[in-house]
Amino acid sequence: MKLDLTVYAITDSSYKKLSLCEQIEAAIYGGASVIQLREKNISEEEYIRIAKDALSVTRKYGVPLIINDNVNAALRSGADGVHLGQTDLDPSEARRILGENAIIGVTAKSVSQAREAEAKGADYLGSGAMFVSPTKPDAKALSMAELSDICNAVKIPVCAIGGINEENALMLKGSGIKGIAVVSAVFSSETTEGITAAAKKLRAAAEEIINE
Repeated sequence: MKLDLTVYAITDSSYKKLSLCEQIEAAIYGGASVIQLREKNISEEEYIRIAKDALSVTRKYGVPLIINDNVNAALRSGADGVHLGQTDLDPSEARRILGENAIIGVTAKSVSQAREAEAKGADYLGSGAMFVSPTKPDAKALSMAELSDICNAVKIPVCAIGGINEENALMLKGSGIKGIAVVSAVFSSETTEGITAAAKKLRAAAEEIINE
């Protein structure tokens, strides 16, 4: 499955006005090119069940579904890949478990972390936080210079993450990123129409950043 990081939409179960599948489909309608399922404080069996529900939507539109952190849930659900933090399973081990066709992303907040992730087989990097994020308010901000250094240090694509929204996305122009990762900027809307509209605006901004 082709990896297009342009709008990398990360689910947040705290937004419960709509079902997960409704949220995902609305985001894809608006131009989300990757969906990451991020669930905390649930059992692995529940994680797998939710992932299979999400896959019923993403497969219909040919959009990859990435599981946050949990390699076993990614394997057992049949998801398209996994995103790993610096304290999660080693990317090379995740590759061994999930296979050559799996999409493996790694969080990288420095050039050294980026190069190590690339060397261990990561397909893309997630770098940030770029701005104050409602989902991770304590995350240390990454400067534009640091983001650019990461992009220039590796051959794999880099997706910026952390507090990105319609108002600040274009501040990332010139960094070399290949996409933007968003959570509340898309999924905080209480309607499918709102989610789709937000995703469309972010898609336009992301394309302007990438194609400058």
